[in-house]
This record gives sequence, structure tokens and C-alpha cells, in this order.
Amino acid sequence: MTSIREALGRLWDAPDEAPMLQQDGQWFSWGDIRVLSETLDRELGAVGAGPGARVAVVLENRMESVAALITLLRTERTMVTLSPLQPADRLGDDLTASAADYVLAPRELLENTVFGAVAADSGATVFAVDGGDVTVYAKASREPRAGDPGVLIEMLTSGTTGPAKRIPLRRKQMEASLSAALEHNNRPEVRDKPPLTGAVGMVILPIVHIGGLWSLLTALLAARPIVMLKRFSIEGWHAAIVEHRPILGGLPPPAIRAVLDSDIPREDLSSLRAMIAGTAPVDPDLVDAFLERFGIPILVTYGATEFAGAVAGWTAKDFRASWADKKGSVGRAFPGVRLQVVDDDGRVLGAGQTGRLQVASAQVGDSAENWVTTSDLAHIDADGYLYIDGRADDVIVRGGFKIAPETVVRALRSHEAVADAAVAGLPDQRLGQVPVAAVQVKDGATVTGEALREHCRSTLTPYEVPVSVFVVDELPRSAALKVDRRRLIALIEELQQQN
Repeated sequence: MTSIREALGRLWDAPDEAPMLQQDGQWFSWGDIRVLSETLDRELGAVGAGPGARVAVVLENRMESVAALITLLRTERTMVTLSPLQPADRLGDDLTASAADYVLAPRELLENTVFGAVAADSGATVFAVDGGDVTVYAKASREPRAGDPGVLIEMLTSGTTGPAKRIPLRRKQMEASLSAALEHNNRPEVRDKPPLTGAVGMVILPIVHIGGLWSLLTALLAARPIVMLKRFSIEGWHAAIVEHRPILGGLPPPAIRAVLDSDIPREDLSSLRAMIAGTAPVDPDLVDAFLERFGIPILVTYGATEFAGAVAGWTAKDFRASWADKKGSVGRAFPGVRLQVVDDDGRVLGAGQTGRLQVASAQVGDSAENWVTTSDLAHIDADGYLYIDGRADDVIVRGGFKIAPETVVRALRSHEAVADAAVAGLPDQRLGQVPVAAVQVKDGATVTGEALREHCRSTLTPYEVPVSVFVVDELPRSAALKVDRRRLIALIEELQQQN
């Protein structure tokens, strides 16, 4: 495909007065963002940040982050993402662990005594970036290290199933991923419309995670105007859809469920031809309910930070032809992606057999020929449709019987009072592990944990039925609205002690 650098260069053909980014009702022009991007480039160059320089960015959903991303992607520097969604002390620890030589952060954050002290003592050159103002907050006290210009972004995983890991995503990986997604959805690599015209790109999730960053990248590379929410809310999302009438939207499953449970009129979403969902498992019943109420298909995708985006998914054409027969699938492999399922000994399994999913693609590793083993359990049917059956590291082994938490979650969600559910395995002296669940009920509904256990008995095998089900006000979620497994286990353990 056209390189990321070349694609971003198209923005410089836009007039300065062109509206580029709307955030919380405020528009920023291309001129606003261009001037800041060029200022960042100049200031970084002045302190020696050349190709391969590792620049840590506190990546908030704000105009300054968009300008920083454009700068770093065009100049062969590497963006090291820092999540502003964590407390100041953890953010400081993350900055230290990153060992970045240059830092871009909001002045307000640098004035926090905890994070500011860490930044000042990091040995890096630290810039405060606010609006069009870029000032040196701390000067370097060590020599910068040589970096790899081939690495585009060092990105943290969501950390919902374990400690977050920083994943280096190479330029070639990202370009392969973007090209595959465009081909999969039958879209051109370069739009024939003038830059910053036409339908807006919607950025709803935090850009510090792959789902939000992917939305921002695709909008930037297509030179679309962008609507960005600082935080997702039903009210903010609804207002943006009504104002801008986009043809494509994207939300994680909990947000889709919230839209479904809202009083948004069907006609308000009539511009949407499809919704994309892929940050977490999507209940097929949710897809059917959304289609029935709004007439909008939900096109499920499957990917990960390590894959530089999605590697499989539904198209609108496939959905119309096959959803009724293939519901529950996450779609078919993107162009250039190969998928297979293997057993514990590495033997390739046949159609319909569950095992560990392996992926081979230029967007996954150093070579498109190498198979990369994932943590997901899956099967692939005879028509190439992929089904995710759970995570190998999430499987609960109860007295020798294996339990996929998602199977139990689906059973709990099928109860009319349940809005959402999550299941985890807790240690048990006799059985090794046992499944325990937490559920969030719908507004106005009431149900007991024992009633939900009884409901599970009607659809699950006896060993799959949770030993306890706790009704909670809200499930613990990450910024990407995934259930945070570590916080879930801590919550369940606390509830057990109270009972």
C-alpha cells in the first residue's frame, strides 16, 4: 500500500482553514494541527531526536496527541505510548520502565508532584505540550540511545488478563494491517476526494489502546475529518451520530448493549450502514437484537495489539449471506492472513476441531511465512469462518474438567434480567479451580445469585455451573470497556469474604 508517510503527506494539500478535528463540540482546523505538528518536529530535532528516536507520549484523546502522532509517524521516530488513564504514580513507573529519551506530556500532568518529579528525574528531554505551546520542562541528563526507525509504535496491551506488555509494532506490520483491512472491506487505498472532506471518521475509544488508535489512524490516512470523544458516553456518541451522519460506526460490546438499552430512536441511527465490534467477544444474541431494533448489522472482527489490528472479520456482504448460518463466528481471514488450529502437540486440526489458534501474516511478525501461536482457543469451519472458543490462559480446570468462561457468560446473559456477566476461576483446595461469576443486571430488574445458578443448570453441564454468582452494580472495566479480569477476581474475592 501507499506508505504511512506518503498517506499522511496528503494532509498538507488541505487548506489551513479546513475543519479537521471536533472534540466535545469544539473544532480544530488543519492549520491548528499542522502548526503544532511542525513545531513538535522542529523542537524534537533541535534536541537531537532524529530517525529512530523513542518519544514517549501521554496519549490522551485530545488535539495535541493527534498532532504528535502525525509528527512521529512522518519522521521515522518511534512513539512510545503512555496511558493517562492510570494514577500518577503508576504512570511515573511506566515512564521509567519505558526508558524513553524524549517525553511529550500535558503541563497539568507535569505539575502533578508525583509524575512531574519522575519526569524531571528520568534523564529524558521532557516537553510540556498544550494547545500550540511547546516548552521544555526538563533537559536531558544522559545521552540518547540508538533506536530502530523501523518501529512505528511501542504500544501497551490492555492488561485486562495480566500485566500490560509493551509491544513494538513495525511500520511494515502496520502498513500490511491497514492494507489488508482496506482490501477486506473493498475500499481504495487512497480516496479520490479532496483531503478533509466527506464522511467523518469516528474515534470513540481511548487512542492509547489499539481499537481507538486504529480508528484514528484509518481516519488520518484516509484524510477524513475526525470526530473524537474524550470519553465514551451514550449522550456524546448519540449527538455525534445525529450531527455528522456517518455511514460506519464502531463500538465495543458493552457500549453496543448500552445503545440497545437506551431510548435512542431508530431514525437517529439511520445513516449507519454497519457497526464494527471487536475489542471483546460479541454475543450473537446482541448482534441479532441490534439488527432487529435498528436494522444495522454488527460486523464482528478479531485482532489484537500484537497483530497491529484485526486479522479476521465479517464484511457486509458475508453478513447478508451467512450470518444466519454462521452466527457466533468472528468472520473470515483478511487478505494476506492465514489461520490454522493446532493441538497441544502442534498438529494441525481439521475443520470444526478446537485447539490453539495460529496466525501467519506480514502484520503479525517478521515474516508472513511464520506461524504465531495465540492464547486463543478456536475452531475454523469448512467455509473458513473462524470461531473463538475462549482463551487458553482463561480455561478453568475443575476437577479435571475444562470450562470455557465465555460458555458460562453466554448462559448468564441469556437470563432476561442480566445486562452483562463475567466469569473467573478461583483456586479450590479439592478441585483445583472453580468458576465464580459476577453479573450486572438491567435497569429496573432484580434477580438473586441463586436464581441465576438455577438458570445456568438448565443449559450447562453440572461442572460448568458457577459455585457462586454475585450481583454487582457495575462490572470492572478497562478504558476500552473490556472486563478487567484482575480487578474482577479481586472484586469476587472481596464479595466472598463479605458473605
